[in-house]
Amino acid sequence: MTRQPTSIPLSAEAAAAREAQDHLLRPLTPVRSRSDVIVERLAEQIVGERLAPGAKLPSEQEMMQAMGVSRTVVREAVAALRARGLVVTRQGAGAFVSNAPRRQSYMIDPEGLGSLSSVVEVMELRMAVEAEAAAIAAERASAAQLKAIRQAQKLFSKAAARGERGVNEDFAFHDAIAVATQNGRFIEFLHFLGRLIIPRQSVRTFEDSDAQRNYMHRIEREHQAIFEAIEARAPNKARELMRRHLLNGRDRYRQLLAGKAK
Repeated sequence: MTRQPTSIPLSAEAAAAREAQDHLLRPLTPVRSRSDVIVERLAEQIVGERLAPGAKLPSEQEMMQAMGVSRTVVREAVAALRARGLVVTRQGAGAFVSNAPRRQSYMIDPEGLGSLSSVVEVMELRMAVEAEAAAIAAERASAAQLKAIRQAQKLFSKAAARGERGVNEDFAFHDAIAVATQNGRFIEFLHFLGRLIIPRQSVRTFEDSDAQRNYMHRIEREHQAIFEAIEARAPNKARELMRRHLLNGRDRYRQLLAGKAK
């Protein structure tokens, strides 16, 4: 009779570590923003000290494969955790739990962006940051970065032509400008907010498709003007056009808020 191999029982510490790893790397459900789910899952383990200070997070590739998400989603989640002071990143090494993990007092709850008043506040915050990002991009953007902004604008135009809301394409355009600043803090800021900075993802603003199509084409024209100013190395013009672009969006949501209050 052949003896079956027996498994070596795990120590309590090893079993807890395996349970934490299995809990962390379980597949995501599509109910909420996928990056938000990753943030919540990692924050829970860090604050609960199931991931110890200094511990290395699973690699981008591990999280992508185990959770079924894109690299962009993983990076958005890590950027949000870093903004909260829960993780630190080391170039070429990955992301690690902060030695003194803490919850930052400043946070923007994505769930709250479904309210018009919160949308208006975030639009004003974006005006302050992204207008300057456009100006800096006009001064520093490389040829490859200008090409990336142009490509993002083309993809947005195609989405508008199909009658779509173009949330991902809109975010990609603003993200490409942040990258063109060659200042990682602008990228971190945008990724911290994530795609919920595009209010039409969470707030219903149009009752008919014609109104939405006209609005999308207006955004398309504004994006094109911003890109042309950046390409022309005109920082003052790029700054003003980005400010005007976001101001137009803010004013639209202000009008909706005023109408709702009546």
